[in-house]
Amino acid sequence: MGNCLIFNSPTDVSKKSKALPIETTFKLPSPLPTWPPGEGFGTGTIDVGGLQVCQISSFTKVWGTHEGGPDNLGATFYEPSSIPQGFFMLGCYAQSNNRPLFGWVLVGKDDTGTTAGSLNKPIDYTLVWSSESLNIKQDGIGYFWLPTPPDGYKPLGHLITNSPHKPSLDNFRCVRSDLTDQCQTDTWIWGPGKDSSTVGFNIFGLRPSNRGTQAMGVSVGTFVGQTQNENNTGPVACLKNINSTKYSCMPNPRQIEALLQTYSPFVYFHPDEAYLPSSVSWFFNNGALLYKKGEESKPVAIGSMGTNLPQGGSNDGAYWLDLPADNKAKDRVKKGDLQNSQVNVHIKPMLGATFTDIAVWIFYPFNGPARAKVEFINIPLGRIGEHVGDWEHVTLRVSNFNGELWSVYLSQHSGGNWVNASDLEFQAGNKAVTYASLHGHAMYAKPGLVLQGNGAIGIRNDTAKSKMFLDTGLSFSLVAAEYLGSAITEPPWLNYFREWGPKISYDIADEIKKVEKLLPGKLKSAFDKFVKGLPNEVLGQEGPTGPKDKRNWSGDEI
Repeated sequence: MGNCLIFNSPTDVSKKSKALPIETTFKLPSPLPTWPPGEGFGTGTIDVGGLQVCQISSFTKVWGTHEGGPDNLGATFYEPSSIPQGFFMLGCYAQSNNRPLFGWVLVGKDDTGTTAGSLNKPIDYTLVWSSESLNIKQDGIGYFWLPTPPDGYKPLGHLITNSPHKPSLDNFRCVRSDLTDQCQTDTWIWGPGKDSSTVGFNIFGLRPSNRGTQAMGVSVGTFVGQTQNENNTGPVACLKNINSTKYSCMPNPRQIEALLQTYSPFVYFHPDEAYLPSSVSWFFNNGALLYKKGEESKPVAIGSMGTNLPQGGSNDGAYWLDLPADNKAKDRVKKGDLQNSQVNVHIKPMLGATFTDIAVWIFYPFNGPARAKVEFINIPLGRIGEHVGDWEHVTLRVSNFNGELWSVYLSQHSGGNWVNASDLEFQAGNKAVTYASLHGHAMYAKPGLVLQGNGAIGIRNDTAKSKMFLDTGLSFSLVAAEYLGSAITEPPWLNYFREWGPKISYDIADEIKKVEKLLPGKLKSAFDKFVKGLPNEVLGQEGPTGPKDKRNWSGDEI
């Protein structure tokens, strides 16, 4: 099934478009390696329960527009091409023109051999919308059709044509209802206006409504057209993996190691960074202490892998960790140990086990003080932002069809964002380059300043490339992969659910007053309101918890 994964250059691109040329198809810098052998990972097709699906990344252009959508650059709409024999289209693909072509849709093949097959032809089409009356730069006219499924089946996407005549019923298939799941709108792809709130017709990507390691909804890569801005996909659904051996397409231990050697990201630190990462065991072995509520005067040393940490339970405030009591040792541990640091890797199935998420967790013994930008003034914020035990992570999302990296999630304080592989910087082959912000360690795809705030006032997140960097593939520990069962032994510290640092006892009001002395009168109250509105994760008042206590451990990144 190698032809499932070929990129073809689309044709008929208007030379008047201000967008990136659509024939600019993004490819990873280096060819994919041959993955070590295994049961189902990287074989090109996945059985989701009597339905074989294949990921298609070759397209034929159907219609395009050169206005509206993100950056007002328009969007282009495609049919999948080079479809293997016996497979059928489940929906078309659409992409905004503000980035190179990089995407996929699934096609399906009935593998049941019964009259109540997994696939069935639509019985008709309904015209949802056309661009005939639209006064914008466009390549002809686009017509959007919704398949009418037979009883017991659902459509997984729209069909687009450049003709007003109804498309053929022969090349499209609807999917049996028990093989579908509820979906919701995702990224805004296009609309006649410059944002998705414009009244009119809008195109959104689709994703399963329920996402996580136990959720079996499968993204199809299709889109939905809506006449109102609402999270309602109507009759359009996503796939559902009901295969009893659904994890057979996940990577085995040898394949996991190969994926890490291929994609493990580089993390660059700001040249002024004083608080670098370390391994968890280095933190413990260099004097970190375990405190118990009511016995604060009797902290205890921690075993190398956290063997004496309380296991399970919840973050009830009964225990917390802290730096060494000795001031000299405390200052040394705060700085971390970059040379001998080790990252911690969690492998988890996502999107119905059709993708693998590789979560790379980085531990910092200390998070430094924040800095603010108040209009044109840069101000240190005293102790605001400081805390012990900072956890940040980068998640690589890899296709289980062929092992290709599609996107990277970068954690940023209490949130983060997904970045498409086409928008990343790479080095040493297919290893993504990321940047950790000064003192706060939030992760970004590009160097520079990101201001966390309202524009005039915000917390500075400064990133830059320096000689200090972490190659996460040099030293990593596979700490969890639940689908592999007993093959992976979790370290004791992973199941410590209390805080990795104490609550900070400084007076925020006092810290704000110190800063306000440096500000003109009109900015004092605005700054005060801004700081008091920051979450505890940014203020540093609450000690952070470990990776397994985060929502994204068993859920999707948000």
